[in-house]
Amino acid sequence: MHFLYEAAVLLGAAIIIVPLFQRLGLGSILGYLTAGLLLGPSVTGFVAEPETVLHFAEFGVVMLLFIIGLELEPSRLWAMRKRLLGLGSLQLLGCAALLMPLGLTLGLTIEVSVLLGLILALSSTAFALQVLNEHHQLPSPHGQAAFAILLFQDLAVIPLLALLPLFAGDIAVTSEDSWLAVLRGVGCVVAAIVFGRLVFPRVLAIVARSAVHEVFTASALFMVLGMALVMEWAGLSMALGAFLGGVMLADTVYRHELEANIEPFKGLLLGLFFIAVGMSVDLSLVFDNLLWVLGITFGLLLAKTAIIAAVGVVARLPKTELPRLATVISQGGEFAFVLLTAAVSAGVFDQRVASLCIAAVTLSMALTPFLYRAGERFGARFRETRPYDGDFVDDSPPVLIAGLGRFGQMVARMLKTQDINFTALDPNIRQVEFIRRFGSRIYYADATRLDLLRAAGAEQARVLVIAVDNAETANTIARLAKMHFPQIKIYARARNRHHAWQLMEIGVEAVVRETFPASLEMSAEVLKGLGYPSSNAMDAVRTFRDFDIQLFQDSYEHRHDEEMLVANEKAAMAELQSLFQKELNGRPLRDETPGVERTEPEVP
Repeated sequence: MHFLYEAAVLLGAAIIIVPLFQRLGLGSILGYLTAGLLLGPSVTGFVAEPETVLHFAEFGVVMLLFIIGLELEPSRLWAMRKRLLGLGSLQLLGCAALLMPLGLTLGLTIEVSVLLGLILALSSTAFALQVLNEHHQLPSPHGQAAFAILLFQDLAVIPLLALLPLFAGDIAVTSEDSWLAVLRGVGCVVAAIVFGRLVFPRVLAIVARSAVHEVFTASALFMVLGMALVMEWAGLSMALGAFLGGVMLADTVYRHELEANIEPFKGLLLGLFFIAVGMSVDLSLVFDNLLWVLGITFGLLLAKTAIIAAVGVVARLPKTELPRLATVISQGGEFAFVLLTAAVSAGVFDQRVASLCIAAVTLSMALTPFLYRAGERFGARFRETRPYDGDFVDDSPPVLIAGLGRFGQMVARMLKTQDINFTALDPNIRQVEFIRRFGSRIYYADATRLDLLRAAGAEQARVLVIAVDNAETANTIARLAKMHFPQIKIYARARNRHHAWQLMEIGVEAVVRETFPASLEMSAEVLKGLGYPSSNAMDAVRTFRDFDIQLFQDSYEHRHDEEMLVANEKAAMAELQSLFQKELNGRPLRDETPGVERTEPEVP
């Protein structure tokens, strides 16, 4: 009953405090932290042992990483390997070098100061990703860079734990046990990849056939917790195991079902994690050593902000993104708690140093929402000198075009020939000023901002044309339009087939793949050049177009199942070849050209 009583009070405190903080614009994280602080030993003492709650609540971080893994297909993760290793190693080593003097100031040796610098260089995956999710910035350039750095940090925890005996001076233990720990960790990672790729999808298929929803939910939770516990046994990060499991299941047909089942548990446990962090703040220690705690916190934030901004420059992020990247992961991390506690047990640090650093890391976490908001405002100063347009002409044309690059300009020119008025929005001021010379109604505005869409007349418009060239930006605009302007019909430019499916998931029905029409036109010209009569070439292209559109629609439901996509593609191509052969059989395929033998070409 005691457990249920505590759970009820924790939930009640979150229900009252978190919405209040959201209403005040302070964010949910600070609300959870405040609830934990009030219920912890430092204030009311309602929860006497926050470590127990923190250990249980870490599964919120585990489930968060699992859901993020579900969003990353293995091919996409492999594509970001250079960013992962390059940006991650630069951030970790650079921050450790700048933070090492903190250890010297605390009276530590050079070697142990290096270890402390590496520990404080770690950032909070839970806090950073929660802030990015709240601001819908995870797909942004700085969000993706932050995610790569955070993932590298999770990997870096493995060798740091293994090398602790070396910093304690126990070379014999390090030379033998550390190598065994590393080998065990690598073996578990390989096993996780194999199981996630080969075993888990088959188990889920068997469970799905039972048609018992709660069993499917139980199997999803079992997989997440199982992967996490195995990784913990191997001395690795539980979150890393869950992330790998999510990545291995990202391209299966169960991705969205798994995400829907895990999401409620993730949200509750992640909130509980932030409450537990708030409980762990020792106010008496902070007030007794206020100058030390503030000094360590200030040094930590300053050093990490400087290095991370430099890493962003190396990554060639836009100037507007640098302050956001630097502030969102400038705090200390939850793995610092684990490493500092382990270091005390190994005799590397004394308890006073660990306690001061834990208090500083917790304080830096609490400051993260404020710092990120300041980073956003500071980054906005690097935009073009003029603000976004806010004064739009009162009359609202029926068409709104988001993005007036080469693609959008073709749509706009066609509308002009038909005397159809439109309003175009583009965030490139040079593009806007150039096109305005020709009398087009274009405004300097970011279509991902709801207020500017409203001001441009989206509530009265009949059609929205999304012509931006960035896939994530297009998805963001589509989500805003579907959510806030249900009356508007959306026509969206898709970068490729997979982007088109993403837009369809959002609810966009009219999707145009940007290279598809041009490639069909080129194909017709190639066939004519090979001697096909114009009518035959156009018929062949038209038949192929109809088949490809039908295949595209049919493949949508199997878009996450690679084997089914390949099977559908092969079956469709065989049917298409058969149809071509029937249509073209007995018809002249080439014009009579001197020196060219009249033979039937292979059917494409």
